[in-house]
Amino acid sequence: MTTPRRGRPGYDLESLLQVAVKLFNERGYDGTSMEDLSRKLGITKSAIYHHVPSKEELLRLAVDRALDGLFEVASETGRLDGRAIDRLEHLVRGSVLVLADRLPFVTLLLRVRGNTKVERAALARRREFDRLVTDLVKQAEAEGDVRPDVDPAVTARLLFGMVNSLIEWYKPRRGSAAEVADAVCKVAFEGLRTG
Repeated sequence: MTTPRRGRPGYDLESLLQVAVKLFNERGYDGTSMEDLSRKLGITKSAIYHHVPSKEELLRLAVDRALDGLFEVASETGRLDGRAIDRLEHLVRGSVLVLADRLPFVTLLLRVRGNTKVERAALARRREFDRLVTDLVKQAEAEGDVRPDVDPAVTARLLFGMVNSLIEWYKPRRGSAAEVADAVCKVAFEGLRTG
């Protein structure tokens, strides 16, 4: 009987990506080298390159994880019938749930600044998402459900400014993602007034 060799376990792409995103969020993408990543993982750089061709590919996989979740919710929202305000609320609620589920990935997405081709592509997709939200706000305004005296793009940014702020403070112990999504929607769509 042979004894299994002891040592560091191998990493698959998913676990490698999790560690990379954690480091990118702690040190910044530009401040993290493949050497830093290999030290953190306890594996060689060549073992990392077995899974991905570059650090930039890790960034692309990470920001796409966040963006794909948001666009899945947007696609689902687009298939709904009913008033635009209800679809907008569905999009906001779903976006909170994506943020909570993919918190490290969304955090990284919200920190990209356009310094690389991958970052510029991510920012372009974010702008596309922003346009979808703005269009829903415009439709809700046209249906008389959103006040017309605030620019729809400003309303969209304010809504998602609230959603995106969750990366700074949300922890599951502060309530489930569904409870936080309910709170965001109550504040955004019902306001703070009790009367």
